Amino acid sequence: MRVLLIEDDRQLADYLRKALGEVGVLTDHAADGREGLLQAAGGDYDALILDRMLPGLDGVAILRTLRASGNHTPVLILSALGEVDDRVAGLRAGGDDYLVKPFAFSELHARLEALLRRGQADAPQTRLRVLDLEMDLLKREVTRAGRPIQLQPREFRLLEYLMRHAGQVVTRTMLLEQVWDYHFDPQTNIIDVHISRLRGKIDKEFDPPLLQTVRGAGYLLRAQ
Repeated sequence: MRVLLIEDDRQLADYLRKALGEVGVLTDHAADGREGLLQAAGGDYDALILDRMLPGLDGVAILRTLRASGNHTPVLILSALGEVDDRVAGLRAGGDDYLVKPFAFSELHARLEALLRRGQADAPQTRLRVLDLEMDLLKREVTRAGRPIQLQPREFRLLEYLMRHAGQVVTRTMLLEQVWDYHFDPQTNIIDVHISRLRGKIDKEFDPPLLQTVRGAGYLLRAQ
């Protein structure tokens, strides 16, 4: 975990860097607003700990600038300003949490962990992997054992749904609704045809076979 601390109180900054280091958090430090903005914009941080009142550029201005530029790094605001209006202003400027000084380090650490969990949950998934089968959702590419597999758009969507539910039986109704956007049974063999084509592409020349038919229930993509 790598965090940027933007705090002009040297004593507090030294204390937080030491305490965070003891729980495994690598902490960079900026002592004024302008320096902090430059580091935040140019660094790859998991979170920012941002003092509200800073020399050079205040914390709210830093937040607004970062959010306007598309930087969505989670931000925990620290401030001696604890009135409701102050907290609301900080959160509306783009802060994710607000901690009033003085505070206990245990609470700061817990809030920081909560922000990181929330950020990980919100992060879009761009790659799927089931054993040696991989799917890049951004590039729309599929490989198995490092070999590229060419899929038609509907086959890609079908495989994506199966990979997202690997190890689970998916029914024909689930596939009709989620892959074909049908909310009725068209009484055709459309699923069987696509499953057969997909199996031929991802299983025919590979071992072990991944795509299985569960008689009377649906289909399952092996997860182990």
